[in-house]
Amino acid sequence: MAQQPAATHTEVQQEAGGHENFPPFNAHTFPSQLLWLAISFGALYLVMARVALPKLGGVIEARKARIAKDLDDAASMQQKADAAAAAHEKTIAEARAKALALAQEARDKLAAETAAKRKILEDELAAKLAAADQQIAATRAQAMSNVETIAREAAGAIFERILGRTPDSQAIAQAVAATKNG
Repeated sequence: MAQQPAATHTEVQQEAGGHENFPPFNAHTFPSQLLWLAISFGALYLVMARVALPKLGGVIEARKARIAKDLDDAASMQQKADAAAAAHEKTIAEARAKALALAQEARDKLAAETAAKRKILEDELAAKLAAADQQIAATRAQAMSNVETIAREAAGAIFERILGRTPDSQAIAQAVAATKNG
């Protein structure tokens, strides 16, 4: 069988005066309470002033120093980045200038080569044209020398066909010469 726990009773007895005051509000204990308050406050002040606040101040100063160092490092890195960007821009500008110079040089070289080839072709064409003009002039001169002969022969053939007799070659030569000059 299980045992049942015994009931616990607590009785508070009051003093003969009826009721007791809350100890901090008891006027008889004020002087000792004030003494202990002063001792506790002084001890707490010393602990805070000598131990806690210097540590807290050290942490704050360390944090300020770290923030200042980080800001200085960031400014230094920003300057380095700006210098690197400027160097990069300078390099790009130099490369562009060099590329433009090379392109212009290539254009000038090709223009010179093209002009030289064009001059050679123009000279060849001029020579061929001069030769063709000479050939045309020679052919014209030959044709013109033959025209008179052909004209005499044609006039003699026409005369013979129309009139039925052989013409006088001297008369035909004079008639062709008169037509040619006139």
